[in-house]
This record gives sequence, C-alpha cells and structure tokens, in this order.
Amino acid sequence: MEFTFQIHQRITVKVFLQNNDFSKKSISAIKRNGALLVNGQPVTVRHLLVHGDTLCIQLPREQPSSNLVPFKKPLTVLYEDEYLLIVSKPTHQNCAPSRDHKHNSLVEQVLSYFQQYSFELTPHIITRLDRNTSGIVIIAKHGYIHHLMSQTSVDKRYICICHGKVKQQGIIEAPIARHPDSIIQRQVHESGKYAQTMFHRLKSKSQYSLCEVQLMTGRTHQIRVHFQFIGHPLVGDDLYGGKQDIYNHQLLGCKKVSFIHPITKQKIEVIDEYDTIETKFNML
Repeated sequence: MEFTFQIHQRITVKVFLQNNDFSKKSISAIKRNGALLVNGQPVTVRHLLVHGDTLCIQLPREQPSSNLVPFKKPLTVLYEDEYLLIVSKPTHQNCAPSRDHKHNSLVEQVLSYFQQYSFELTPHIITRLDRNTSGIVIIAKHGYIHHLMSQTSVDKRYICICHGKVKQQGIIEAPIARHPDSIIQRQVHESGKYAQTMFHRLKSKSQYSLCEVQLMTGRTHQIRVHFQFIGHPLVGDDLYGGKQDIYNHQLLGCKKVSFIHPITKQKIEVIDEYDTIETKFNML
C-alpha cells in the first residue's frame, strides 16, 4: 500500500508525515520495512522537501499473528475499497479469538478472504461487536488505516428488540462499571464511566418493542446494560435479564454506519440489508 503527495512548501519528510497523521509507530515501521521516495529516489525522514517534489510513501507489509488460523467461509461483504472492508457478522461468532473460542473468528475469516484473492494484507478490526450481536463490522487493511479510523467519528445505528413497550424515544444516561462478581458482566453503578444511549421505538406489540439505538459513548455491553437498567432487557439476553425461550442470544444488531473516509474524504454510508432483527420481531 502506498500514498503519493505533491509538495507545496519547504518541510522535512518527518514533519510532513507527522502533519499527515502518520503516528510514531507508523513512521518507525516505514523506516524499518517501508520506503520513502522523493521524485523516485529513496530518502530518510531528515530529507528537506521543496515545492514541486513528489513524495511517495510505501507502507511496510504486515505479517498476521501466527495465532490466527485462516477460516475459509464466505464473507457477507457490504463495502470494500483499497483501504477498508465492511462486512456483516452473524451471531455466534467472535470478532477475534478468545480464551473460550480460539478459532473461526471473523478476523480469521477475513484473513482467509484476503489470502483467497492473493491480497498480502493483515486485517485490523475497527468496530467490534459482542459474539452474539450481529451486523456491521469495519475492518482496516493496514495498521496505518486503523490509526486513521481511530481518529474518525463513526455514526453507528443499532436495531434491537426489548421486552415490554418502551416510550417513543428517550436518552439513557447512566455510568457503567464492571460487575464485582464477573469478569464479563457490566452494571450501572456510580463508580462507572459515563455512558449515554439514545433510542426511539420503531414498532411495538403486546410484549415487545423494536428500537433503533444510537450510542453516544462506547462502553462494553452498553446497550444491553442500559436497556436492562430502564426495565426493558433485550430479548434473548440471559446475561442481563432478557431470557427468552425461542432465542438464546440477544436480539441486537448494528444496522447502519456512516463516516467520512480518512483517505478519500468522501462520506461513506453502509446499511446491512441482511439484518434479520426486524424479521425476528415480526415472528415473535
């Protein structure tokens, strides 16, 4: 992966890189295994650029962790370009390997996808989802793109089904902390970190509500904890009081994402048309 810039001022390569959001880690990696070319000639970061120069930055190739085992299974690709891959993740799949689920993760599935098309790329997951939450996951094709996306505001919209009839719309503000009796479970507690969730009800029936949710903060299990806190736990979420006979996982999915692309500067909006949450609501 490489980037080309036309230079319009006197500036060192190092300062130019810093001004264009190349992190110290990225600059070090380029110095070790990448390349810096000015008008086709290799230079160091101390080189002084002048008006009219062409700077080509060749990012180093990355090696995926040896702990990842490529998982060959078709991906549901929603968007792809030279820098990003956006997919729809099913329930019952980890985004990355864990102690209890060491393989068959989404990142290993993406690694197999890259290898299938002879792309020498290493996947970097930007937006993670819980194992049993479905929907959109954004993946960077290089650590540098991951760094840029970490500085990019991503508007994520979720859809969920909760028990009972919630009000038409609302804002939940309640701090979230780790539960003292669990390494996984979270709870609303005054010692926790500030968390805010916005929602509006799309549909309702006697026992259930279908809601669209927007996270204003990004705490672990935030939607699940907040809906339990207001007395409307997510259907199927037995960790947070929403146990249901038909479904053994929370009915929650990331339905839509939008952001300004860090490279092209264009607005990207992706909707997961494969989402089944609304269909499940109609079947309840």
